[in-house]
Amino acid sequence: MPAPKNHAVLSASSAHRWLNCPGSVSLTKDMPDTKSEYAEEGRLAHAVAELKLRKKFLEPMGARAYTTRMNKLKKDPLYQTEMDSCTDQYLDYITDLANSMAAKPFIAVEKRVDFSSFVPEGFGTADCVMIQGSDLYVTDYKHGKGVPVSAENNPQLMLYGLGALMEYETVYVIKTVRLAIVQPRAGGVNEYSITRDALIDWGVFTVRPIAEKAAGDCSEYHRGDWCRFCKARAVCRENSAVISAVEDFGGKKPPLLTDAEVGRLLKLADPLVKYIDAIKAYAEQVLLAGSEIPGWKLVEGRSKRDWDNMDEAFSALKAAGIQDEMLWHKEPYSLSYLEKQLGKKTFQEIAGGHVVKYPGKPTLAPETDKRPAYAAKPTAAEDFTNL
Repeated sequence: MPAPKNHAVLSASSAHRWLNCPGSVSLTKDMPDTKSEYAEEGRLAHAVAELKLRKKFLEPMGARAYTTRMNKLKKDPLYQTEMDSCTDQYLDYITDLANSMAAKPFIAVEKRVDFSSFVPEGFGTADCVMIQGSDLYVTDYKHGKGVPVSAENNPQLMLYGLGALMEYETVYVIKTVRLAIVQPRAGGVNEYSITRDALIDWGVFTVRPIAEKAAGDCSEYHRGDWCRFCKARAVCRENSAVISAVEDFGGKKPPLLTDAEVGRLLKLADPLVKYIDAIKAYAEQVLLAGSEIPGWKLVEGRSKRDWDNMDEAFSALKAAGIQDEMLWHKEPYSLSYLEKQLGKKTFQEIAGGHVVKYPGKPTLAPETDKRPAYAAKPTAAEDFTNL
């Protein structure tokens, strides 16, 4: 009997992409997977979080056994002390949720869920599944800090919810599916609820038709923010259309752009920068592999200097009469660094009362941004005029 697959072709984690661009599945099926340090950090943080939840809810273990297993994880070169405080926040959320329930809930950690009733060969791993009464809870831990991830209509979590429903509906009468993302480094906790029937309808009428199309030899491509993690993003012709979209503004009258056109160009700016970064990275990989990109070559970048042996160098400088004041400078660690090292809770208890938060400078953002619009404060001259 063949071993079960570790990763589904139509995975829940990539659902945002293949639901919007079904052709990307066949386009990337033969492209090698690439690993990033950020992804590996996330993997390690998930392992730390899993161990904490298992100890708390599923596998009673002594302090020695727990410490041994945790120390093994901490020996990973990618481990950071921040992972401990972040996963504690995740543990606290799950613990508070369980304690708030009328009765002890059913809990599963790192639960493999099967949603192949809606997606061909579809399966994935839900970080935490809880059931109490008629409510099914699916919680996902995100370690990333770049972009806050919303739980609302999140296809990854909704597919996990469908998979959990398919497994547990034979035992529990579930009416509501409650989805949550815990992302300590970018926004904290985000929750979303959907009825069982609405989730099933989404699976049947939205997901299933697109998934069946994506699983075949589909050539339907669409450009959008889902291109960010696509393996074909650099060489996809549809994605490259962002270049021609910018070119469409040239050669027209009047010679100056209108404010409306500036707004349209700004919407293209972020995808354009990301596309250029992706195609540069692709070209570097091709050239490093020994192939050619016509008109381009690799050259040695800017070099930097460093000591081959700093101790010996400083000894020589001191012997020449150079004072310590010229060799060393002492300055306090930043607020952010200390908070990261101590953990947010400890930092807040000890020094939180001494932290002052100043308003940020105005930053351009699309209208869809959830933050309120910046209200410019009147200048001294304007205040005087209004007297």
